[in-house]
Amino acid sequence: MLPFKPFDRAATFQTVAIIGKYMAAGIQQSLSDIADFLAGAGLKVVLEAETAQNVTLPGVPIMTPAEIGHHADVAIVVGGDGTMLGIARQLAPYNVPLIGINQGRLGFMTDIPQEGMVQVLADMLGGKLDSEQRTLLEGTVLRDGEPIFHALAFNDVVVARGSTTGMTELKVEVDGHFMYNQRSDGLIISTPTGSTAYALSAGGPLLHPSLSGMVLVPIAPHALSNRPIVVPDTCTVVVEIMGGRDISVNFDMQGLASLQHHDRIFIRRSAHTITFLHPQGWSYYDTLREKLHWNEYPSVAGKLK
Repeated sequence: MLPFKPFDRAATFQTVAIIGKYMAAGIQQSLSDIADFLAGAGLKVVLEAETAQNVTLPGVPIMTPAEIGHHADVAIVVGGDGTMLGIARQLAPYNVPLIGINQGRLGFMTDIPQEGMVQVLADMLGGKLDSEQRTLLEGTVLRDGEPIFHALAFNDVVVARGSTTGMTELKVEVDGHFMYNQRSDGLIISTPTGSTAYALSAGGPLLHPSLSGMVLVPIAPHALSNRPIVVPDTCTVVVEIMGGRDISVNFDMQGLASLQHHDRIFIRRSAHTITFLHPQGWSYYDTLREKLHWNEYPSVAGKLK
């Protein structure tokens, strides 16, 4: 299991940051409602700088993510999982816990519905909450032994071919041990959080967020024997580009770097973690059941009886 630092339930929230989805319809009203509630509760409210380019909250100070990291006790993120991914990577070094209000489609990480959000927030900020920690990955691209790119990933690191080119040829090592050469459209190296994202659509397994593992999922491999594998997140995965054209690496679909033959990508678990705060009684299995529609079949079966 990953090292877990329990969230201090006795901690009091004094400064709350608000982050909103970029240019989302109706985001102004949602953020205004949250800001009014927080101010009415005697809390200091700050607005994230990029959000402030699209939303106006009179009298609310504006802070960059780094400033939020230094000053905020908690951040409320209104949007979808993409919004949460972006801010989570930036706030990870500061250990600011995150609360997600879902204004997207799936909402694996932004799990609180907008309807009734103010009452839920009131309960959570009053101490009625559950917390969990999620791991991140960090990756470094080496060319001729020199680092040329470095980034964090909350969901996954993806090495992939260009849209109009042939297969990639990749060599994969784990802790210095050769694992395989692979011809495929690419390779996904995912955290447990990312196991419900691209890795899932490529045929990877679901990993519970508390598991300390990384899942490697080939994308359309040439050999059907190349299957997903879960490895300990204490190890270092190295992917070397052996062949192919227009190959790139991206971190949570961001930070593209054009790769050359024999470039090597070193991927390991980051020292940083993300703390999510949930309403009391929250269950990961409830989220899976709702988002993956696992609950549809029992209801149908019930109607047939």
